[in-house]
Amino acid sequence: MAGPAFRAAAVRVRVPATSANLGPGFDALGLALGLYDDVVVRVADSGLHIDIAGEGSETLPRDEKHLLVRSLRTAFDALGGQPRGLEIVCANRIPHGRGLGSSSAAICAGIVAARAVTIGGEAKLDDTALLELATEIEGHPDNVAACLLGGFTLSWMEAGAARAIRMEPSDSIVPVVFVPGKPVLTETARGLLPRTVPHVDAAVNAGRAALLVEALTRRPELLLPATEDRLHQEYRAPAMPESAALVERLRADGIPAVISGAGPTVMALADQDSADKVEALAGPEWAANRLALDLQGACVLPLAAPSADPAVDRADTTVDPSLD
Repeated sequence: MAGPAFRAAAVRVRVPATSANLGPGFDALGLALGLYDDVVVRVADSGLHIDIAGEGSETLPRDEKHLLVRSLRTAFDALGGQPRGLEIVCANRIPHGRGLGSSSAAICAGIVAARAVTIGGEAKLDDTALLELATEIEGHPDNVAACLLGGFTLSWMEAGAARAIRMEPSDSIVPVVFVPGKPVLTETARGLLPRTVPHVDAAVNAGRAALLVEALTRRPELLLPATEDRLHQEYRAPAMPESAALVERLRADGIPAVISGAGPTVMALADQDSADKVEALAGPEWAANRLALDLQGACVLPLAAPSADPAVDRADTTVDPSLD
């Protein structure tokens, strides 16, 4: 049986950073942010060549161990077969190990690029299958759902398959992220969670998570009570005491603030009037970034100057230092 046919031209994929949990929505809620990784993929005659600029350029593997490559391979298997060779250029802006969905971005970039470079790929791997495949690789759907769909997402597992709903976040919300210099491994943060929690805490979180859907979409004035969490942030605080202290300080000032994902990044959900003031509250140990909401999710973009060699297009995916 013949394998799939591939496009000769390179494809460029852009994927957003994401923040999961958002306080009470543990492993369920996600928000796509206007900070992006770009990947250019071209099917080659043979071999594997990876060029990385920006985040991880000095530490990421340039072989089959790279998460992006593993995700490409998994998607190509689902699409019917592997190409003879691959040339990949990555421009990474999403910080690694900071709770902003860098691994989900790599996974989503890989599977979207594999589908885009495969002729008839969308018929073989539709959007529902794309979410299921991304979740299978990542292990949970909250970040990958937001990365693929953009906006504000609610995701869950049903009969072993990932499902997600996309909602439109209020356009008055301005995320401000405070990124510390040192990462915290997701495994470390997750390992601090207890096996059981008090019933009263679970009940509070259920109510707050329901309120957060309303607050993020229609009534942002309710974001402070809606982002209260009793399931994970307090338990993870010993791994990121500075982050926990910043969340507490911001919330005491009436600013809705949460740990982004598994941390240690802190995210405040400000508005246009308060964003500048909130951004200025960070100390010198934090890189404060006011971000837009991403409403599109993972997308295939045209190359500025299509060519046979993705390296030629590097200028179009060069990392903008202002986004670091």
